[in-house]
Amino acid sequence: MHTTRSQRWRDRRARYVPAATEIDPRCFAVDVIDTRRQATPFVEAHHYAGSMPVCRLAVGLFRNGASGRSELAGVCAFSVPINNASVPKNAGLADPLTACDLGRLVLLDDVGGNGESFLVARAFRLLRRERPGILSVISYADLVRRVGTDGHVFLPGHVGQLYATMGSRYVGRSSARTDLLLPDGRPISSRALSKIRGGETGQRYAIEQLVQAGARPPRFGEDRVDWLADLERSSLLRRRRHPGNHIYIFPLTRAARLAARKVPDLPYPRIDRACLAGDVTELPLLARGA
Repeated sequence: MHTTRSQRWRDRRARYVPAATEIDPRCFAVDVIDTRRQATPFVEAHHYAGSMPVCRLAVGLFRNGASGRSELAGVCAFSVPINNASVPKNAGLADPLTACDLGRLVLLDDVGGNGESFLVARAFRLLRRERPGILSVISYADLVRRVGTDGHVFLPGHVGQLYATMGSRYVGRSSARTDLLLPDGRPISSRALSKIRGGETGQRYAIEQLVQAGARPPRFGEDRVDWLADLERSSLLRRRRHPGNHIYIFPLTRAARLAARKVPDLPYPRIDRACLAGDVTELPLLARGA
């Protein structure tokens, strides 16, 4: 048994429900949804990251609502891989277009404990139907417990126990990195920082997110690199070393399963529930190479 409870979200705050609780399949349905109009607002409102990655397909979990109308209770978003190199490295597939990331998985806190597996299993089938060129799904588990400067636990940290129970292959960790954190403990994506520094399309949205978090707006004509550096000097942004996320793969076809033989097949990591900060991975297993 890998887990006895399931992580849920509401208003970007983590909550837990007993894994033994179950949803009634007669009251729920899973279907493809519109990314911009349905998935993105839901994810931005409830997922801890408050943002939506570049999405290749979004799938929603619906339940019976008031007056017989269905209401969205969860979203599974399949996104573009973090980079082209991640597909051959983690899934064993040569073509980057043949895999995607499980970019977002968020369910409300009143969905039963088996809600994730109920949604993800059906989402995989819809992914194969709608995007037949995708053969494998890569998923990442952020193992760092994040605490804001006010002491609020922004993200408890997890090791991907759900993915283990669903029969995925654990292939190791991503490369270590340095995160730039907001006061509430939320990391700023490296892609957002790149857009700001390079003046790329989308920089305005990234800057607005920082301003909403308490940053001063850039001054007229101020170099964006200098602006970010000043936010660090003012302690609004802080750096922290990240050891790398746990990585799991879900081969969806026979060809993907054969390709996955090229990548490691390691023991599933387990969570150290006594850990109050940093990497929440149980260290004995980590020492064996996970």
